[in-house]
Amino acid sequence: MERVDVAIVGGGPAGSSAAHAAATGGADALVLEKGVPRADRDRLGPDSTDAAGILDYWVDIMGIHPDEFDEGVVQRELTRAEFRGPDESATLTSTGIDSSYDNFGYTFQRARFDDWLRDRAEDAGAEYRTGVSVRGVDTDPAVSPGSDDPRHVVELASGDSVGADFVVLADGPQRTVTNRVLDEYLPADAAASDRLASRTANHIAYQEYRRVPEEVYEEVNDAIVFWWGVMPGETAYPWIFPNADRVCRIGLTMPIGLDIDEFDRDAYALLDADDESIPQGGEYVRRLLEWQYGDEYDIDEEFPLVDEAGKRNGTETYPISSTRPIDSPTGAGIAVAGGAMGTTSAFHEGGDHVAVRTGAIAGELAAAGDMAPYNRRWKEAIGDEIVRNVTMADMVAEYGPDDWNRIIGAADAMLAAEAGDGLLSHPYRSGWESAKLLVGYKWNKRRVKKHYVGIDESEYVY
Repeated sequence: MERVDVAIVGGGPAGSSAAHAAATGGADALVLEKGVPRADRDRLGPDSTDAAGILDYWVDIMGIHPDEFDEGVVQRELTRAEFRGPDESATLTSTGIDSSYDNFGYTFQRARFDDWLRDRAEDAGAEYRTGVSVRGVDTDPAVSPGSDDPRHVVELASGDSVGADFVVLADGPQRTVTNRVLDEYLPADAAASDRLASRTANHIAYQEYRRVPEEVYEEVNDAIVFWWGVMPGETAYPWIFPNADRVCRIGLTMPIGLDIDEFDRDAYALLDADDESIPQGGEYVRRLLEWQYGDEYDIDEEFPLVDEAGKRNGTETYPISSTRPIDSPTGAGIAVAGGAMGTTSAFHEGGDHVAVRTGAIAGELAAAGDMAPYNRRWKEAIGDEIVRNVTMADMVAEYGPDDWNRIIGAADAMLAAEAGDGLLSHPYRSGWESAKLLVGYKWNKRRVKKHYVGIDESEYVY
């Protein structure tokens, strides 16, 4: 049986970062990636999907400055984020968090980003193996790292197996392998496969790569744009994100399994009165473009799909975790990182920065021969970021279109007042709604901070 120090299941940002950190620390690291073909990648790689981008302070969370990337990874430098409701809008030009990165953020080409992370891991000495599917992991917690017998045996679909002292599970928000492994350490009535089931705990996202008219591109080439309150579902929203060469990613995220009869069709800009079910992603994108640009442009002719981009024919569909992050069964020498541990967020559309950071922590500890500090270390590194996302997602969970108009209008007033003498000195402009928004956020953040972990380390039984 093949033996390594650390076996890493999944070769996305978390997995590649774990491999890089482990190899840099002197460990023999092996990445096992099933491999997914893409129209814009020459070799098999992870299930890469372009997300919104990276904000300024995310650069420091990730620990990689964009100047380090190969040419073509960064697509556009950003100056702002625009939040649009049915009738109100607000523009954010600063995250308000100190950062070593001077701009508001950047968008990037995800497949090139993943390839850069893979090359970095291999340059450090890790092995990255594609075309390999993992069937499961058998663990003997009684075996110590460095023993003659492996603590973990990673079973492959081919029938082969890999022995390892440590395992990092980084198989993304669908958790194909992770759930089965965690079930071994949880009571039957609290199984991860039930609590983290993809059809009840995740969102689905869909986007298209379209080349847009010059005038439209000039409006959005340095901004990420979100619409809130125009389609039903908790943290459901469409977006436009700029890439290079007049290409924009136009898409949406929404919960899985929505019932349209639970919503007022007339209340949402992207629903039609005669809809019998929730529209598919492609239909939502078409309606968004017609709503925003149909009066001036022929959408089919002037917003063409870019067939050579994305996963297939200029489109891609992918899962986003909407669960709270989970602790890992470190007592068994296992760390769960990135989307598999629930760090990606349906609220802020993505989580590559936290995937890289959690993977790096897991790899570092594996190389040091002690996974025990992992749950504490990831909270120290990304806890504040996770709490912000969970707090905001909880606050807006039940919002409808009118709520979004009210809250975006209040946020716009807060931003305007911030440039003057302060929020409460401008009641005629900001109103008490802005004050309530701020106070409500701070109160909910304190509450969430105590209970933001979905599976606590104390629940695992060895």
